[in-house]
Amino acid sequence: MTIRTGAGTPDTAASLSSMLKNAVVDAQGRPFGVLEDVAAQLRGDKYPLVTGLVVGTDGGRVFVPVSDVVSIDANPIRLRAASADLGPFERRDSEMLLLKQDVLGHRLIDVDRIVFVKAYDIRLSVEAEGWVAIGLDVHKYRWFQFGRHENHPARDWHAFLLIGDHGTVRSRFANSRIQRLKPAHIADLIEEASTKEQDLLLAQVHADPGLEADVFGELDDDRLAQLLKTRSDRDIADVLSRMRADDAADAVMDLPQDRRQKVLDLIPGPQQTKVLALLGYHDATAGGLMGTDYLALPEERSIADALQKLRVATTQQPEALTTIHSLHPDGTLAGTLGLVRALQLDPATLLRDAADPDVIVASPEDDIIAVTTRMADFNLLSLPVVDSTGLILGIITVDDALEAAIPRDWSRREPARVARRPRNPEAP
Repeated sequence: MTIRTGAGTPDTAASLSSMLKNAVVDAQGRPFGVLEDVAAQLRGDKYPLVTGLVVGTDGGRVFVPVSDVVSIDANPIRLRAASADLGPFERRDSEMLLLKQDVLGHRLIDVDRIVFVKAYDIRLSVEAEGWVAIGLDVHKYRWFQFGRHENHPARDWHAFLLIGDHGTVRSRFANSRIQRLKPAHIADLIEEASTKEQDLLLAQVHADPGLEADVFGELDDDRLAQLLKTRSDRDIADVLSRMRADDAADAVMDLPQDRRQKVLDLIPGPQQTKVLALLGYHDATAGGLMGTDYLALPEERSIADALQKLRVATTQQPEALTTIHSLHPDGTLAGTLGLVRALQLDPATLLRDAADPDVIVASPEDDIIAVTTRMADFNLLSLPVVDSTGLILGIITVDDALEAAIPRDWSRREPARVARRPRNPEAP
């Protein structure tokens, strides 16, 4: 993300790291102190507005309103007011951001790349409303640059999300930006976060119960078990009730044995039934891999009926809805129809005439190799799991099959994974 039109861009704006420790003189030009920090007001989706300077003096730190400063990027910085009129600095406003104390040297989330980075400089620009923080430099300086950051390329302030106790992570704007990330991205960040960062991110996603359940479903087993261990039985049951049944079953098995039944008893009936059914299978078998969300209708129903059922299945896993399953009158599996093919046919066509009766299935006892080999051989996005009579027990989606088949350490080969294409591929 690059800076928009305005008085400055990240590469032409003033550098905070170069301004710090600049001398400050009073209205008569007498030495007053040195610049120690810059205070700014958080404003949601707008750039933080500079409200004043924190100046170190012989008598302690003093707050200078920005209206009493001739120009914050001068050296020395000259004040309009007499030094006697300035009071001691006291941080009271929860939305006040101290740019040095709260941002420089701290880790941020790079929203485009979905990784943690560290802020080394902040770029400030003067606009009609005053000085604003418009950019961040997240690159370490090289040895030949002698520790100076003002010549480094910087990126837009909004390309990053601050994590800290200063209020940014609790703001409505930050919350909306977190919610725009994919659950898998948030899970990756939580797994890479420090304990404090992890707590702040978890508090953020907790505001959206659905998102929280999806994020927990993406966490690796060890991290999920660690996080659930700190929660009450009721809290765990609330989260598991919103998770996919197969993920919830895995999470139950990761709990200490003496807590499993207590948590299961607190899960609502329909979800509890699904979870209990899945707990009867080993996690390295088709039964352990399958989920209980799938789209199935009697074969006498039409494609239009199936598509209408699909439209209202908003709480089911989307990956599980790529195939329509047709059923014999006795409820056994009759055939399958891919969603793309269904959309290409006349909606009035009956499933009996459209579905492929030569169905590729798995038994609940099949191992991971058999499952993944079968799905690869027949280019399947999902694989139904049936019992000995042909009744559908669940389906295995390709994402779950891949997750089971790929060695766990493979996902950790790259220390900084590029999760998605940045908005500006040439940005640093």
